[in-house]
Formats: sequence, structure tokens, C-alpha cells
Amino acid sequence: MSTLPLLAAEVAHESAHIPGWITGLFAFLLAAMIAALAFEEKLHARKSIIVGTFAGICLILETMIGYFIGQRLVPFGAITLSNGHEISIPVYIPAIDWGVITIILGASLFVEVTSRSGVFTWMAIKVTKLTGGDPWRLLIAYGWLTVLFSAVLNNVTAMIIIGSLTTVSLRKLHRNDLLLGFLLIEGLLTNVGGLLTLISSVPNIIVGNTAGISFVKFFLVSAPYVVLATAATLLMGKWRFSVKGLHSETERAEALQMVAGFDENESVPSNRFFWFAVSVLGTFILSLSFQSALPWNLDKLGMGFVALFFAGVMLWAYRHEVDKFYAAVDWDLLAFFAGLFVVINVMEHAAVLDMIGQGIKAVLALPGMAASSVLLASSAVASSVTDNIPLAAMLAKILAGLDTPSDSPYWWCVIFGANLGGNITPIGSASTVVAMTIINREKLPLSFTGFVKTAAPFAAVQIVIAIVYVLVAL
Repeated sequence: MSTLPLLAAEVAHESAHIPGWITGLFAFLLAAMIAALAFEEKLHARKSIIVGTFAGICLILETMIGYFIGQRLVPFGAITLSNGHEISIPVYIPAIDWGVITIILGASLFVEVTSRSGVFTWMAIKVTKLTGGDPWRLLIAYGWLTVLFSAVLNNVTAMIIIGSLTTVSLRKLHRNDLLLGFLLIEGLLTNVGGLLTLISSVPNIIVGNTAGISFVKFFLVSAPYVVLATAATLLMGKWRFSVKGLHSETERAEALQMVAGFDENESVPSNRFFWFAVSVLGTFILSLSFQSALPWNLDKLGMGFVALFFAGVMLWAYRHEVDKFYAAVDWDLLAFFAGLFVVINVMEHAAVLDMIGQGIKAVLALPGMAASSVLLASSAVASSVTDNIPLAAMLAKILAGLDTPSDSPYWWCVIFGANLGGNITPIGSASTVVAMTIINREKLPLSFTGFVKTAAPFAAVQIVIAIVYVLVAL
């Protein structure tokens, strides 16, 4: 991860030579893409087609403009390996964050195959029984599980697993009317849970390392906020989606009678395969949790490799029908992310991200409390429409260049803003995209605009709590 600030510095250096009209043009294209996604249903086009079209337009324009003005905007050329061998690859290949793509692909395949063992249904029924069939208690249970999983796993993996469990539980309770609310709240909580530790998200690692924040200090500072934000999100979710608890003895008795009839072992086709899946699932979670501490340089392979490796292990159990699992992969989601990464990469080349970063830099000239508040809010808004990784790297570089002390609240403004901004739009983070994908797969009514309208109040409360927390506690 240590190379990311360096890459951001190189981008910032190159962006100083980009004419303003080019930056404005590509900023307009970014806004147009967001608008097109907002009207996805009226365009009758999938997200991958919309984003892929803009990715193609951006690449063509960037290349043509670079040719006519005699300035190389696109980093063409070969990559030289450590052994001196050169590999020529298209410009859009390194633009894609293959770590995210492989995590989504591997985790999706892993969950799809593992679900055949009945382990997820077994877990869902167990959780449902523990809550006594009470929808409010069930929301609390899955909400905190989402935060915990997001803290130790990749947010995408956490959302895929929790989404699967939630779907099973609510179907068993015949409460499909609550599924939309549960999935949306869980999607929002993945980004809250991503604030819990220094290694929970890439922006945490970038900003934390630049500021010199230790793992223990990060946890001690962020944990109280995560508890407050999670509780507030769950309470808002209860009110917004009418998730009511069971108050009367009659309701509780009926719910207990219903869940008592659930048999968690009913969905287990083979005890041998079930326990094999349980052991692999446990190893998978541990490997993701301690991926950065794997021995023999295995940590260099990344979380994406871990996800793909364990997906391959599970696929061996159904090696004669793997085509069924390949067909179940959401290729539209993968194509969407690939196109989005290309667009964001072009925005870096065209200095759009630098323009955002420089605008935020001007905020730091405001008086102390105002600067912290506006910096956090503006970081959140900026990360809601663009990749929070290069944005966090650029802001960390700006703060470091200003000799900002490690105990300054400005670092935490960037950390909170970069993570929470993902809850404003469905393209603000990978986990909210996955949540929207599950929602659409279940044929639940929620468009891009609908997500923004529904999620914005939650995001606003989370950001306000973060601002107050930074001003009062730091």
C-alpha cells in the first residue's frame, strides 16, 4: 500500500500541466455519467453498459486530446519487470483495480458453492432462532454482524455473506417486505464497520500510515464512533422501514412457535460436505482477516487471490458442474466495476481528482472548527462520486505537505469522510454497489435515485455524528 501516496504524488505533479479546459471537460463527463446512472431505468440500460460507454468515450477523448495538443495524457508504453522483460499492455488494463474485481469474483463463487452445503441457511436459521423471530432483534443481530465482518473482512465479502444470510432468514419468517430495508441498512453499515480498525479499508491504511497512527490508537479513537453510528443507523432503519418488535405475549408466542418449527439441518444434504464447508469457511475468514500477516511473502498475493483460491477449493466439490456456478456470477457487476475504474483513472490523468483535492485544500484555511467540519463533509461528498483511494492518498499528501501533526483532527476528517461518503450514492463504495446488486437480483424496487433519496438521511446523520465526534472528542 505504501506506493499509493507516491502514485498520487506523480498524478498531482502531472496534473499541474493539464490545461483547465481539459479538466472541466472531463469533470462534465463524470457528472454526465452520474446523471445517466441516476436515470438508468429511463434509459433501459444496465449499469455496465452506461459506465462502459463513458469509459470508452473518456479513453478516446483523452487519447485524441493528448495527440492534438502534443501532450501525453495516457501513460502508454510497456511495463518493465524486475528481470528486465517488457510487457506491452493496453492503457485500460492497469487502470482497473484487479484486487476488487478478483475479490468480488472469488467471494461470489465461494458463497455460491458453499451455499450448496447448507451452511448459510443453517447459520441464518440459528440467528433467527436466537432472536425469537423478532424482526427488530434480527435487524440488530445482522447489523452488528455486518459491522464485525466489515472490520475483519473486505467490505464486499462481508456484504455478500450477510446479504445471503438475511435473504434466507426473512424468507423463512415470510417477511420479504423487510428485505429491502435490511439489505440497504447492511450496505450502509459495511462502510461504518470499515472504520473500526486501521486495516479495515484502504483509505484507513493510506491516511493512518501517512499520519503515523498506530493500530491500537486507531481502534481506540474509531471504536466509540462506530458504536454510536451503528446504533443511530439501526434506530433510523427501524423507523424508516417500519421494523417493529414483537411486544405482546401473543406475538412472541406465535413467533417462537414458528421458529421452533425451523429445522436448520433440513437444508444440509450431506454432513460430510457441511463440515468440510464450515472448516473451509472458517479458514477463508481467518485468511482474509490476517492476510497482511501471511508468511513466506504470501501476503503479496492480495485478498483477491485468497478469495479465488478458496473459491477454487470449494469448486472441486462440484467439479463436474462448475458451469452452473460460472453462470451464476454477476458479470454485469464485474463489468460495471471495470468500467468505473477506467473512468476514475482518466479523471486522475485529467486532474479532476486534483481539482477536488485543491478545492479541499482551500478549506483548511478556514478557522479550526469550521475547517474540520467542512473538510470532513467535503471529503465525504467527493468520495461519493469518485474512488476514495486516490482521493484519500491525495488529501493525505496535502496534509503531510502542510506538516500536519499526527494528533490533528484533520487526519480523522479525511478518514471519516472517505469511508462515509460511500453511503451517499450506490456507486460510492464497492459494498453499496454489491448491496444494490442483491436488491436488484431480488427484484426489489430501488433505483439509483431511490437509493440516494433513501440513503442520504442515513449518510447525513452518520456524517454529522462524525463531525461532532471529531470536534468534541479529538
